[in-house]
Amino acid sequence: MRVVVTEFISLDGVVQAPGGPEEDTDGGFAHGGWSHPFFDPEVIGGAFAEGLEKAEALLYGRRTYQTMAAAWPERAGDPFADRLNSMRKYVVSDTLGDEQLTWENSVRIPGDRALDKVRELREAEGGDLAMMGSPTLVRALIEAGLVDELRLVVMPVLLGGGKSIFPADGGLRSWELVSSVTAKTGAQVNVLRPAGRS
Repeated sequence: MRVVVTEFISLDGVVQAPGGPEEDTDGGFAHGGWSHPFFDPEVIGGAFAEGLEKAEALLYGRRTYQTMAAAWPERAGDPFADRLNSMRKYVVSDTLGDEQLTWENSVRIPGDRALDKVRELREAEGGDLAMMGSPTLVRALIEAGLVDELRLVVMPVLLGGGKSIFPADGGLRSWELVSSVTAKTGAQVNVLRPAGRS
């Protein structure tokens, strides 16, 4: 399986709380919902739908899982929601108990087992292991060289600080731009893969 990360991201590299004001206020973040003015159903919605079609399972950190699990089960009947709801979901968490994983087909991975489990999943045959949000987990996977594709939905906005998916360890990592499409709103969907990896 390939690990494919899709993120709404600002021009200054922030991925925190794109969906709503109360999504993630850590650090006093006050711009929750910043992606909405730039959402384009055709280009951005299409990119998410395409990514989900190729996915065999989903991988989340705790906070993103809880946000998604609170929103999507009640949207049953919508094709996108039905696909999301039925897929296997891996959740990296040391604080959630198995009984708290109420979203259909959810499996907990302890934090200290996360990298080993992702390596194991990458070696398995099948579709993509799709990720969105989960900046702490994504950053750890990039650091470990376990991300096969980044699908960055770059919004034309500066947020002045917030959570990022990019490692700050001084390491040089080259990526190749595979494709790029621009929406009418000015948002860009950029697909990148690690240089030298097909």
